Amino acid sequence: MAIPEATLEQWSRQGSVQQSAATYQGIKGVLEDKRAPYSNRSFSTFLQGSYGNDTNIHSDSDVDVVICTDSVFYYDLSQVDPIGQARFEQAFPGVNAYTYADFKKEVGDWLSYNYGQDVRTGTKAISIRGKGNRRDADVLPAVQFRHYWSFPDASNSRFEQGIVFWKSDGTKIVNFPKQHSENCTAKHQRTSSWFKPTVRVFKNMRNRMIAEGFLDDGIAPSYYIEGLLSNAADSCFGHSYERTFQHCMNYLLGFDKDKMTCVNGIHWLVRDGHEVCWSNANFSAFMTAVPEYWDRFSRGRF
Repeated sequence: MAIPEATLEQWSRQGSVQQSAATYQGIKGVLEDKRAPYSNRSFSTFLQGSYGNDTNIHSDSDVDVVICTDSVFYYDLSQVDPIGQARFEQAFPGVNAYTYADFKKEVGDWLSYNYGQDVRTGTKAISIRGKGNRRDADVLPAVQFRHYWSFPDASNSRFEQGIVFWKSDGTKIVNFPKQHSENCTAKHQRTSSWFKPTVRVFKNMRNRMIAEGFLDDGIAPSYYIEGLLSNAADSCFGHSYERTFQHCMNYLLGFDKDKMTCVNGIHWLVRDGHEVCWSNANFSAFMTAVPEYWDRFSRGRF
C-alpha cells in the first residue's frame, strides 16, 4: 500500500504566489531606486530559491532576492594556462577597485534607510521582516563571478558566469542561480510539468518527517532536494505521484552519488567540506529515511 495519491497530490501544490510576488516587486522597486548609492553602477535584481524556481510549498516563508552588480567581477583562472592568465592580467588590470564589501555596505545602508528597524544583517543575507502584506524576505548582495576555462583574448574568452559573496566569517561562496533556474525549467518541460510538483512532494514529506521526529531539521535543505531530483531520469516522472516517487527513489538509490550534480550542472551535489555541496552524512541520512518513512506512512504505523 502506498501513500494515497490524494495526499501526494495535495503535497504537490504550489504555495502562495501573489503575496510573494508583491513582496518581491516592492523590494525590487526599492533596490532599483535611482536614489540608491549604487545606482550609478550596473546591477540586476532577481528571485532565487523556492519562489524563484516555483517549487515553494505552503510552509515556505522567506522570499529570496539577489541584487548582483557586474560593475566589478571576481574570477577563477585555475583552469586557464599560464599564457592565458598573463593575457587576462593585461586585459583587466586592477579589476577589483570597487569591492564586494563596498557594494554590500551600500545595499545594506539603503535597505536600512527604507525599512528601518525591520532590517537585520545575517551571516549571508540582509533580512527584511515582514509587515502587513509583505512577507519576510532575504536580500543577498552579490557580485559577478567568472570561472574561466580559456582566455585567448578578452573578446574570445570562455567562462561560466555566476555570483559570489562572502559570509560574515569570511567564507567565500560561489554559485550559479541563473543556470539553476534555467535547468529547473528545462527539466520541468522535459518531464511534461512533473518535475516541480514532485520537488514539492518531497519537500512536504521532509517537513512531515521533521515534525514527527523522523529526520533532523537542516539535513535536507530545499536546494539539495531540487538537486537530487534533477539527477533522476526524465522517464521517472509521470502517470501518478506514487509512480513518480517510487521510480525516482529507485533510480536515485542506484545512482553513484559521487556523480550527481547540483541543478546548475556545475557543482557536485554530494561532497564534504564545500559550502555549496550536500555532505555525505546528511545525504545518506535523507536517502535512508525517505523510503523508511514512505513504508511506515503507507502501512499506517504512525
